[in-house]
Formats: sequence, C-alpha cells, structure tokens
Amino acid sequence: MSILDSNTISTGEAPDLPIDIVEAFETHLTQEENPAPIAALLTLCDLLDASKADTTAELIALLSNASQILKATLPNPVPATAGLDLMRRFVITQADRGGDFDAHRRNLVALARDWAANTVPASRQQIIEKALPFIRDDAVILTHSYSRVVIGILKTLAERGSRVSVYVTESRPHGLGLRTHDELTAAGIPCTVILDSAMAYVISRVDLVLVGAEGIVESGGVLNALGTYQMALVAKHAHRPFYACAESYKMCRLFPLSQADLPSSAPILPFLEPSAAESTSKPSPQAAQPTANADSQRNVEGRKLMTRQMEDLNPKVDYTLPQLISFIISDVGVLTPSGVADALLAVYGGSD
Repeated sequence: MSILDSNTISTGEAPDLPIDIVEAFETHLTQEENPAPIAALLTLCDLLDASKADTTAELIALLSNASQILKATLPNPVPATAGLDLMRRFVITQADRGGDFDAHRRNLVALARDWAANTVPASRQQIIEKALPFIRDDAVILTHSYSRVVIGILKTLAERGSRVSVYVTESRPHGLGLRTHDELTAAGIPCTVILDSAMAYVISRVDLVLVGAEGIVESGGVLNALGTYQMALVAKHAHRPFYACAESYKMCRLFPLSQADLPSSAPILPFLEPSAAESTSKPSPQAAQPTANADSQRNVEGRKLMTRQMEDLNPKVDYTLPQLISFIISDVGVLTPSGVADALLAVYGGSD
C-alpha cells in the first residue's frame, strides 16, 4: 500500500534521475494547468520517456525513487501522491509480454498520456451532471477557495436557466476565492466574497455548501484548501448539507485520523524562539508597499498582514472528517464517505 510513511517526509539520498522531476512537475501543474495528480502522472511519463531501464522491476524502482523526491519538495504532497500511485499501478498492471522492452515502455507512456488527456474533461463533466440534481432553483450556495469542478457546476446551472447565488470565502493567504468571484461574476452569477472568518455569520443564509477537493482519502474524508474543515463544522452545526466534489483520480490510499496525521515536507505551526518570532513579525517589503497590480492591492492597501515567513509556517490544507460530509460527488458515483474505500479498491485492487 502506497501510504506516506511519516508526517514529515525526508529526501534522503537523491538518486540520479534522467530529468529534473520537480521542474517537470511545476511545468505540468502551472503552465498546462493540470490538477496535481495528473501533473504528477505526466511527470512520471516524462521520466519513463527518458529512462534507459530495460525491465519492469527497474521501472518500478525508478518510479518509487522519483516519487519520494517529488513528495519531499511539496508542502502538500497528498494530491500528487494520488497520481504517482496511479502511474505505479499502471506500470504494474500493464506487464511486459516479452519482446522489445523499449517499445513496451513507449507504449506505457503513450497509454498513460492518452488516459490523462481524456480523463480530466470527462471526469469533470460526469461530476457536473451528477451534482445538478442536488441544487434546487434559486439556491444560495457557500463555497471555499477555487475549484474548477465547482465552477463548472455553477456555470452549467446558469446556462440551463437555474438561478443560483454564491458566497465564496476570500481564502487567505492566496486569495483564490477572488478568482472564483471573478469567474462567476463574468458568467452572470451573483457572487459575494466573504471573509474567511465570516463562515458562521453567513451560514444561516445559505442552502448548501459545495466545495472541491484536493484529495479524497480512504477514510472518506476530504483534503482541501485550509478552512474547508471549519466550513464543514459550521455547516454541520447549522444542519446544512455539505457536498464535496472530486474526480476519482484524486482518491488516495491514506487513512488520517486527525490533522496531525497529514503528511508535510516541513513542520507545521511550530513555536518559535522569541528572537526568531521577532524577525518574522517584521513586515515584508511586498506587504509594506502597494503594487501597481489591482489584485495585489486587494491584499495590501496599507493593512498589516502576516509576513511570508509566518504564512509558510501554516498548513496549506486541512482534513475534513467523514462524519461532516453529506456526499462525495465523483465521476464514479455519488458516494457516502463510507463508500470511498470500495471505490479505491476498484481502482487499486489489493496491496501491491
């Protein structure tokens, strides 16, 4: 089972690899705007393309080494882990039938890339269609941060004549809720940005909570942008349904029991010595001076903000417990949290 072995991942000795996997991952993730699991899978495709391995065992060892190196560089390695595990499983199940191993390796890469190219849009569309019946006309929806699949659901509702209104959190520190606001407003959907701390204030005005997910874990819980957990707690207290939308390729074989079980490449929220705390409390040059960029001015305008060092000590994602989730809407079906383990079994089978 490919579960991250410790909360803080160690790089150890880095073996020589034929490509810079960190750079390749960043390219697939940012320039091509792929979800993290797909970016990770495509990175391993690039690695196999450049590999000189001539047995399946060598390929698997290469993938394992590269996966550990990549996970050790990521503040939140879980979404990428789902794609890394999928590629490893793909290589194992597509066994070499003998003959030209180079041709077999090239065929593996071609099949994996073709799967990735077709899976992302198809999965997203299936989720959209499955989610629509859960949202009545004239509904008021609360969402968090930015999710392509949630944006797709809301735009499809508007295109089909349903009236919906949306509250979206700002989602500090990156302010991705502002991106959600801009895209929904451009699509003609009424949308208001709220402070992250206003979740409880606004919950009585909403009919349901709809969020995306960076990962769905075996327990049936959700890993998503920091603040999703508290949004689910607020929704549960207010008796509002909480729906998480995620593609099946974001499901990963991880079984956290609490926030402390989430893997990280660096310590989370450590207590600093007073001298170190003083140095991090000084305003950064970026925070001190407003920039010409309008989006940056939203975050500055003379207000006192956390420094970059303070932000880096905070988690990027949190874990929403399965008992807080009404349904997980996926391309493989509308699942109760307890149904995720069966879906994972269908994808991965038993232990390798």
